[in-house]
Order: sequence, then C-alpha cells, then structure tokens
Amino acid sequence: MHLRFFQLSGLLLLLLTLSERAFAQKYDTALGARLGGGNYGLTLQQRVASRVTIEGIAGLGQREYSGTVLGEYHFGILGPSLNYYFGAGGHLGHNKDTGGFSGLDALVGVEYKVAFLPVVLSFDFKPTLEFAGDDYARFPTAFSIRYVFFRRKTNLFDTIRGR
Repeated sequence: MHLRFFQLSGLLLLLLTLSERAFAQKYDTALGARLGGGNYGLTLQQRVASRVTIEGIAGLGQREYSGTVLGEYHFGILGPSLNYYFGAGGHLGHNKDTGGFSGLDALVGVEYKVAFLPVVLSFDFKPTLEFAGDDYARFPTAFSIRYVFFRRKTNLFDTIRGR
C-alpha cells in the first residue's frame, strides 16, 4: 500500500518537473460534480487570468453543508490538456450537530481536459484548517468531473506558439 503511494507520488513529481510554461487551460468556464470521502457537491471554475481560476464549491456531507471559494494557479504538464494546480481560499459551513464552522483551505491537484469532449477530469487534495467546529484540520481528497461551458478562445498565433 505504502509502496504504491510512493510510486504514484514519484510519477507525479516527475510530471511536475517536466511541466511546460505554456498556457495551462483550454477552457474559461466549467461546472460539474465533486465526489470524495463522504462528501459530494457542485464545483464551478471560472478563468480570470491566463493561468488563474476562481473555484466555488458547494459541498454536502452526511451531517453538514459548506461553501468554499478558492483562487487557483494552473501549470501545463506536457501541453495544455494536462495541468497541475495549487491554490488557497476559505470556507463557511454548518454541521447539524455542532453548528457553524469556518476555516482556511489549501489545494493541490491535477486535471485533464478530455480531447474532443467538453469534459475536464480532476483529482485534488484540499487540506483545511478549522477555526470553529469539532475538527482542528481535515485532509480530504476528491475527484471532480466538469462540463466545459465556454472554451478558451484561441487564434492561429496562439496555436503556433503552443498556447
């Protein structure tokens, strides 16, 4: 089990070191589902700069609901279809047993824009530091699948430059 984790971590590190400085996204707006560790919800990503997105997550767990806003910075890995990203933000929520909670979030993940389909697949690790609530910190991972509503506009010059 641990060997498999280290193998996957090493592969991810290798891919990160081979990353290109090219534009890292092929879309402007994507909306979809987020699934992970007893929680699920909706995720919306909006590109606000060449490598920067704002992501909103509306999460629902067995006994709680929350809203999260994250700023994310994207980097291409071997081209614009495969990216890694990191970011930070905050969240507010309510637990049915303990009441309101809030905190800070960090995020690191990998995403893939599926060729010829308006679909983005991603996997991320989003540790949180809680200010109010029962948990001091959380360390969830999640898988997201998003539908691309608005593709990034490109022109011939961008295509030639590999953007």
